[in-house]
Amino acid sequence: MNRIIIIRVCEIFLKGKNRFYFLNLLETHIDKALSGIKHKITKLQMRYIVEDFAEEDYELIISKLLKISGIHTLSPAYCVESNVDEISNCAIKMCDGKKGTFKVETNRADKRFPMHSVELSTEVGGRILAKYFNDLKVDVKKPQFIVNIDMRENGKTLIYSDTIKGIGGMPIGSSGKGFLMLSGGIDSPVAGYMMCKRGMRLSAVHFHSYPYTGEAAKEKVIELAKIVSEYSCGMTLYIVKFTEIQEAIHEKCAEDLMITMMRRFMMRITERLANQNGGQAIITGESLGQVASQTMESITSSNSVVTMPVFRPLIAFDKLDTISIAQKINTYETSILPYEDCCTVFLPKYPAIKPKMERILKEESKLNVEELIEYALNNTEIIEV
Repeated sequence: MNRIIIIRVCEIFLKGKNRFYFLNLLETHIDKALSGIKHKITKLQMRYIVEDFAEEDYELIISKLLKISGIHTLSPAYCVESNVDEISNCAIKMCDGKKGTFKVETNRADKRFPMHSVELSTEVGGRILAKYFNDLKVDVKKPQFIVNIDMRENGKTLIYSDTIKGIGGMPIGSSGKGFLMLSGGIDSPVAGYMMCKRGMRLSAVHFHSYPYTGEAAKEKVIELAKIVSEYSCGMTLYIVKFTEIQEAIHEKCAEDLMITMMRRFMMRITERLANQNGGQAIITGESLGQVASQTMESITSSNSVVTMPVFRPLIAFDKLDTISIAQKINTYETSILPYEDCCTVFLPKYPAIKPKMERILKEESKLNVEELIEYALNNTEIIEV
């Protein structure tokens, strides 16, 4: 009786003749995630079996697999020979310590096996009841747990009870490369994670305003990038020196347009970095109406300075939706650390909520936009995380 982990895919099934491109990508990411851990991976009709690993590595393997886009579900399982006694003994062991109601379900892919699915389920269920008659009862309609018996054509049977939901979606790299505008807040790391689910590889851009924002704020963003990079199979982080741009806007432009002007510079710089480094889209954590820079008019202003697609996966989320995902992916506690980001520097008392494009362009004409952008790009720090 060998302990194994079953990996299942879902959406990849819909890819028709292109299916093996996506499967090959997924296999590459699984191999990379488990490199350095003793294991063996076997493909089994659109599923994968991880086996031959040390018991002490089990939790580590599960944690790594749960960060791979394209994996629909995982099941801790056992693999036994396809005979009634071994199957029953394994099922009995899996029920040890459980209480309540159960049922046994059998998938008999090996039609050579003499018992039909219902017969085998009945036999195994009877033996479980005989062992645990004080603790367990059969309920075939609404059981509290199910013992699944999956009999394969190779003479082996997989037995499992629990199913763990994975990220789902598509494998990283199957949907191009995006540049995530990564602040130190809650929203942008979640936006990056959401695009990873769709198979997009990430790089990240952070705007740092030293000395107005200190090293602690920068380290916070690097830590967030490290967490998100686990879902993106690695990440390049570009830290852009933004101080001179903010000072110029503060000195020469209308105070209420400070945030609007900053966002326009950020979008331009992110697009330049993306174009220089193979990016195909910009990703932001904006949610419609959440703050002054995320109104329809403000978003239109930001979009107008770039030609690259801008993805906003949180656009219809409320804050509680975003916080829930941030907690799930372990970015929340880092995001709420009390370090300022550049968006809080020179923050106007009454920011423009519905800025007019004519006024924006008039104020922006007071700045040497290209010179400021070039200076920022030439003072960008690159970190591989």
